[in-house]
Amino acid sequence: MAVHSSSTVVFRSVFEGAKREERMVMWKNEDEMFALMRERLYTPVIGDILDQKGFVHQFLPPDIRPLSGNMKIAGKAMTVLMIDVYGEQNKPFGYLTEALDQLEKNEIYLATGGTKRCAYWGELLTATAKKRGAAGAVLNGWHRDTPQVLEQNWPVFSCGCYAQDSSVRTQVVQYRCQIEIGQVTVQDGDIVFGDIDGVVIIPKEIAEEVITKALEKAAGEKQVRKAIENGMSATEAFSTFGIL
Repeated sequence: MAVHSSSTVVFRSVFEGAKREERMVMWKNEDEMFALMRERLYTPVIGDILDQKGFVHQFLPPDIRPLSGNMKIAGKAMTVLMIDVYGEQNKPFGYLTEALDQLEKNEIYLATGGTKRCAYWGELLTATAKKRGAAGAVLNGWHRDTPQVLEQNWPVFSCGCYAQDSSVRTQVVQYRCQIEIGQVTVQDGDIVFGDIDGVVIIPKEIAEEVITKALEKAAGEKQVRKAIENGMSATEAFSTFGIL
């Protein structure tokens, strides 16, 4: 069942340089697309569509969680690679500040690397990224300053909290590069979506199709639930709608 919106349905190609075909989509621009994702989507339906397309390893490890259960994140990956260091460095934090200072609107700071010996994120990094219009941060590692991060009302996903400082323990060595987190290879600009059930990566080359089909599936699941609540059996519901 197709999703209908009060907004104008237009032909649009969203991602520059990506191989794609024109398709009818329900957003006029990137801002509308990400707003629609946050409003209507959830990670299971996106994962289901990716499975159908043969992309079966797109979820980040399940220990990467939102700081609070109501946080939802949608945006483009700004990938960051980190390494362990030991003791004082000639350039503390490596290229951390440079990576932060070139974040753009709707981007998500997505960092991995090292052995999680310290916090990768905190209060001041949150303030910087939020001020630049970034959409959130996802860390394959720890965060700190939890109360100060939460009070900024900006989505952060991490493996948990740990107060140990990073200046003598880790560095950013590269950004806007290919990274790997768990079984997922992430390119700069891939779409990141996260909620209480986890974080999923949508390759930018197939993003329009996946998002459109996920919106359709989310609407279909509402219809199936209503039918079941009205007395339809699970077997009949699956036979009728093909959704379960």
